[in-house]
Formats: sequence, C-alpha cells, structure tokens
Amino acid sequence: MPPRLNIIVPVKRVIDYAIKPRVNSAKNIVETNGVKFSLNPFCEIAVEEAIRLRESKKDLVESITLVSAGSAKAQDALRSGLAMGADKATLIECPGIDDAKSLSLEPLAVAKLLKAYIDKEGANLVILGKQAIDDDSNQTGQMLAGLLNWPQATNASNVAVDDDGIVSVTREVDGGSETLSAPLPIVITTDLRLNVPRYTKLQDIMKAKKKKTDKLTPSDLGVDIAPRLEVVSLSDPPKRLGGSKVDSVDSLISKLKDVGAI
Repeated sequence: MPPRLNIIVPVKRVIDYAIKPRVNSAKNIVETNGVKFSLNPFCEIAVEEAIRLRESKKDLVESITLVSAGSAKAQDALRSGLAMGADKATLIECPGIDDAKSLSLEPLAVAKLLKAYIDKEGANLVILGKQAIDDDSNQTGQMLAGLLNWPQATNASNVAVDDDGIVSVTREVDGGSETLSAPLPIVITTDLRLNVPRYTKLQDIMKAKKKKTDKLTPSDLGVDIAPRLEVVSLSDPPKRLGGSKVDSVDSLISKLKDVGAI
C-alpha cells in the first residue's frame, strides 16, 4: 500500500496579473495604493493540480493544505485557494512585511519557513508555482528541495502518481519534453501548461470562510527572515523605439553599428 499523500501547496498574494505595475514618484517602491491584489497565477495552477490529484486518486490523497508567508493581507490568497477546494490553510504572519513599503520576503527566507513548516506537518508532496509574477525569482521551489534534501521536478506540464506512490512529471525542454520519475517525498513546481484552474462558484467562496485557517510566526518555526538584499532604486523600463526598414544587408549592418549592437 503506497503512502497517502499529504500535500502542501505554498501560495502568494501578488498584484493582479491584469494590472500594470507602476513605480512611485520617489522611484523606490512599486505603487500599491488602490491596486488590486490576487492569488499568484502559478500558485493557482498548483492548487488546481493538487485538487485534480485528489479527484483522480481519492483513496491516495489524505489532505491538501495551503500555506502563505507575509502580512495579514495574505489571508485573501489563502481564502481563494480554499474556495477552489483545499482542505485547510496556514498563514505564517511576518511582522514588518508591508505592501505599501514594498517590504517582502526573499526567496531563501520563504524556503526556510516552508522547510520548517513541512517538517512540522510531515508532508510528503509539495506543489508550488514555479515563480511569482511580482519578483519573477523562480528560486523558492529549488531552494526548498535543497533544504529538504528531496528530489525535485520543475516546470511541470503533467503530473501523475501511480498506485505504488511513484511520481512522474513531464516538463518541457529545449528539444521537446522529458519525463522524470521519483518516489515520495518530492517537490514539484508548476508551469502554465499544466492545467487551467477551475472557476470558483459563489457557494464555494462562502464555504471557504468556514474552513480552518491557522496562524504561525517565523519565531514559532525558529526561522530568521532578516533581508540580505536592499533595493536601492526602481525605474520603469525604457520606452521601446519604433522600428525602421533597411534596403540591404550593408544598411542593416550600418544601423546595428550605429546603435552599438555590433
């Protein structure tokens, strides 16, 4: 009998994907006043995949737990995941994290918090988005696997668990695709092509309010989240210049030299 799946899905609250981020007038933070936040799209895909695993392997999945680290406002992201079908959630509330000041956790700090939480909960499968759309670091999943000393499969486009508890993950590579297999426990990061998250109904949103949400702090887990990096300044990307046509290869080379491309 294979081990039952105790799935943990880390999620993050980010500026909504439909909103174009703006740098504030002081050029030191991203403007968040009056800006809509939502569940990170890659995290949403991870939640959906965990729920699909339970639907296809009803006797194999024991529980699906969401966890988020950040300010108290991160509860919004947890509620979104609970409304999709997760069983319970935990908020690791971090003092000092503030959207209005663009104070956020670094990937290594998040990975350490998750490692301590996973050790505490005894999970054997972690599914998380490959990156958050606010910082695009694409580091937390790999760091977490390293800290746990678990096998990892990144950028998953298909996930399957057989009756013996062997996890097979298909991922896209430059030459096409490859499939990796490993026994539990394992860390999986999700790509956009893995699935399309379900539409959340109003009745599910109401039910989510009754689901259990625990709270912890970094000190409860014995983790230091002090930042190691400092943002000196932020700026908008330069405006793209209009293109132009050339009549010959010689003209093209001349143009490229003029702009310092060659």
